[in-house]
Amino acid sequence: MNYWKESKNNIYVAAHRGWSAKYPENTMEAFRAAAELGVDQIETDLRVTKDGELVLIHDETVDRTTDGTGLVREKTLAELKRLDAGIWKGEEFRGARIPTFLAFMEYVKEYPNLTLDLELKEYPVGPHRETAYHVCDKALGIVEEYGFADRVVINTFSGSLHEYIAEKYGGKYRQHVYYPPSHLGVLEKDPYSYAFCCCMFSSEKSKINMAAKAEFDNMAARGVEPWAGAGVKDEEGVDMAIKNGAALITCNDPDLILTLLRQKGYHE
Repeated sequence: MNYWKESKNNIYVAAHRGWSAKYPENTMEAFRAAAELGVDQIETDLRVTKDGELVLIHDETVDRTTDGTGLVREKTLAELKRLDAGIWKGEEFRGARIPTFLAFMEYVKEYPNLTLDLELKEYPVGPHRETAYHVCDKALGIVEEYGFADRVVINTFSGSLHEYIAEKYGGKYRQHVYYPPSHLGVLEKDPYSYAFCCCMFSSEKSKINMAAKAEFDNMAARGVEPWAGAGVKDEEGVDMAIKNGAALITCNDPDLILTLLRQKGYHE
């Protein structure tokens, strides 16, 4: 099955950390809501616990999205499971937990047409250099165990980690990079030479934070799919993504973005 080319005019919709506008981000509640809504893709963030388990949480610390404090990497899985990851979003979400990567994979296997954007949040810098590579390899090993290699894009803001993936795995995995390249930190290779897709941010401050159409066109001409990021929040953003030729829109409110795209004839 080709998950990536449904139709010529179809713009895909990815739920950023699940349906994060309405539900607590990176929780099973947000992922379930997005999958049941009918998104094309779910984006999520991978980190590692003190005891080596992969969990889904964006921040380096648990402070913002749970009732706890401290670094994710300094807590065991058991400790993280005791934290409430929903109450910050609203009383109705009390009891939501930080999910494991395995729990997420078990759930999405029931949605065979759903693609996944897996963002690696452990970066190969300082004393955590080897940890980042280990987490990457462990995550890709789990992807293989589930037979999802053709369903995922691997995403990170670390150019060094992208280069590691491209070299070690020989282009087996679709890689999601960023534009402008300054978002990727230190680079030894052209990231657009091995990328499958690229989130096109503006090089200047802007409301929607989306690159200009000419930059989208240049990226597409290189054979890299240009994607619009989570700055798309309303009809103005959707219209800009359509005009610029975005192949996918990552968004916090997939219900709204799907509705707008369907009204305009850009989503089946």
